[in-house]
Amino acid sequence: MSKVTNATQNPFYFILTGIPGFEASHIWISIPFCCLYTISILGNITILTVIHIEPSLHQPMYLFLSMLALTDLGLTLTTLPTVMQILWYDIRKISFEGCFAQFFFLHGFSFMESSVLLAMSFDRYVAICRPLHYATILTSQVIYRIGIAIICRCVLAVLPSLFLLKRLPFCHSHLLSHSYCLHQDMIHLVCGDIRFNSWYGFALVLLIIVMDPLLIVLSYTLILKSILGTATWTERLRALNNCLSHILAVLVLYVPMVGLSMTHRFAKHASPLVHVIIANIYLLAPPVMNPIIYSIKTKQIRQGIFRLLFQRTVH
Repeated sequence: MSKVTNATQNPFYFILTGIPGFEASHIWISIPFCCLYTISILGNITILTVIHIEPSLHQPMYLFLSMLALTDLGLTLTTLPTVMQILWYDIRKISFEGCFAQFFFLHGFSFMESSVLLAMSFDRYVAICRPLHYATILTSQVIYRIGIAIICRCVLAVLPSLFLLKRLPFCHSHLLSHSYCLHQDMIHLVCGDIRFNSWYGFALVLLIIVMDPLLIVLSYTLILKSILGTATWTERLRALNNCLSHILAVLVLYVPMVGLSMTHRFAKHASPLVHVIIANIYLLAPPVMNPIIYSIKTKQIRQGIFRLLFQRTVH
């Protein structure tokens, strides 16, 4: 008779996995991970600081960018404790409650990233297609409401999947295949009926992972149509350049996200190392790359960083 463990049994825990096949080299592997986490934390804090102290950056585009930086910071801080404790101290156990808390914040911030990028695409559409009405459409009150809507959307999306999974019995191996708690990974340890969970997960994929990129593509189709109708190539290139940072941020999020979903669905028997690499790229690429992209491609952010560093050097 198999042993069944559920939420009512406190001793239950999950066992996380480091880098399969490279356990002896975890200390060395921790160096690039530590560098990436440091870049993410310092980069996103710098973006937030520059936007906060520069009055000229208190505009809709940069307020949305600050939301993206906060989301990236949350995503980084959610995975950092379990990843680094495995690489540094080989501590693999995580409590039932701790795993579900990480699951909630990890997926919540991931969906929030998608929602913020969708809001940013709307910002670019209004700025390019309706520039005369930009200030009246995207007022501070509207941006505040969009921020609240994003938070509510992500919380309401993740909570049902959390409660649906938490009520099920876990009677298979406690071993997870990543250094953090992913829904796709945890559900494989359930020995009950997961059909409803699977259908809800599928609906969530359609609602966020499919619908958000489609709406972003729609906004850029309208932007492209508007750009092609402008008078000169100089104006067209300037408008496209204003959108380039956002387009790169969209690719950095959705390419690894689609790759992870495809791997879990169609490459279940692939090497565990493949799953681990793709999952780490999915979670680390946006928080690390977004501050770099916006620092390089956005002149106002770059100038704000130089002023911040110069003032600190002077004082």
